[in-house]
Amino acid sequence: MTDSQQSFSRAELRRLRSLKDPYGIQKFLNDQPYHLADTAWSPRRVLRENTSHCFEGALFAAAALRVNGYPPLIIDLEAEHDTDHVIAVYKQRGHWGAIANSNYTGCRYREPVYRTLRELVMSYFDVYFNQRGERTLRTFSNPVNLARFDRMNWMATEQPLWFIADYLFTIRHFRLLQPGMSKHLHRLDDRSFRAGCLDRAEK
Repeated sequence: MTDSQQSFSRAELRRLRSLKDPYGIQKFLNDQPYHLADTAWSPRRVLRENTSHCFEGALFAAAALRVNGYPPLIIDLEAEHDTDHVIAVYKQRGHWGAIANSNYTGCRYREPVYRTLRELVMSYFDVYFNQRGERTLRTFSNPVNLARFDRMNWMATEQPLWFIADYLFTIRHFRLLQPGMSKHLHRLDDRSFRAGCLDRAEK
């Protein structure tokens, strides 16, 4: 049995395989209510509770990608005056795409049309903003293959996965903007701000 098969029950595997492809995984996340609690659930817990936030959604997507034949890869996006964002990434026909959960409309799925990871990450720049309307995305990491955490049963444990979040803080990130650029960025216009916050969950 593969690592992904060992981690899940037969019923769980059937559910994950039924998602079939990256877009099916994204649709599963889109249909969930956004999870506002400060938790770090495993993919098994997300499957059971049917809710997730950004970090949990990316880890779930990575596990679902693995079950469906892709490597379980995530990328960490770092922001200034804002929360970070984690996305699961995949490659089809030589191009990168992404699966993500977010409380903001534009920070979710990306079709596999991006030639480089930087190009993919830059597609989030204009829609990554804080409540002051400031564009906040600044750096991104290389992909992290979550198979490195198999010994800790990251896909199915009942324990929180803060150790993955902690690891993301330690790895190298690459700057998106040249020095001084951020000082000249404009805030979002009101219509773009409202569109980006459509159906945003509130505590």
